[in-house]
Amino acid sequence: MIDVGIITGSGIYELPAEGESHVVESRFGKTEVSIFRAGAWTVGSISRHEKNHRHLPHTIPHQANIVALEQLGARAVLATTVVGAVDPGVHLGRPVLFDDLFFPTNLLPNGAECTIFTEPGDPKRGHLIWNEPFAPRLRRKLELATGALGLEAAVGGVYGHTNGPRFESRTEIRWLASAGVTAVSQTCGPEAVLAGELELPYALVGFPVKYATGISHSRM
Repeated sequence: MIDVGIITGSGIYELPAEGESHVVESRFGKTEVSIFRAGAWTVGSISRHEKNHRHLPHTIPHQANIVALEQLGARAVLATTVVGAVDPGVHLGRPVLFDDLFFPTNLLPNGAECTIFTEPGDPKRGHLIWNEPFAPRLRRKLELATGALGLEAAVGGVYGHTNGPRFESRTEIRWLASAGVTAVSQTCGPEAVLAGELELPYALVGFPVKYATGISHSRM
């Protein structure tokens, strides 16, 4: 039914398009997807936190969301997230188009392993190996789109995921910084992994709204 899936984060609870709401059910639960046309494309949009910010990071049904987009036929997934800047050179308000991932725990919010393939013996199970957690071709398209809109984006950067729902301490931010993390939030690590398992190209745009705990801005 759809060509592209979009998962929106904090502050974007619906997109400015007339969509038809569908509830998609899988073994992981139910997900509400708004389906609409955007030019030549049919788009399926999911509000990660749902209306009125129903879900904090620890209750987001990541597996259900990604599987719903796959079941609807998505060939790619674009996602947004509000982030805290770990790199002091990041400019607030300038979108970051991430190219790498720091998510060493590989756990869902409930503490379970982050995977679609939860059943022993599933013939599709295996070890996800990738060089590019975020799809380069999608990132390039996002770069071109931001340019066409007259926006300046930072192309490349490491997205750091922590499980939340609390924010990180100064020591934890220093740990992320030592690993080269550019910006951090609590929602998109599982999405990148699950989309990777289903061979769905996934791209992530981060919107830096503040500096992480203990980080001071320095102009570069």
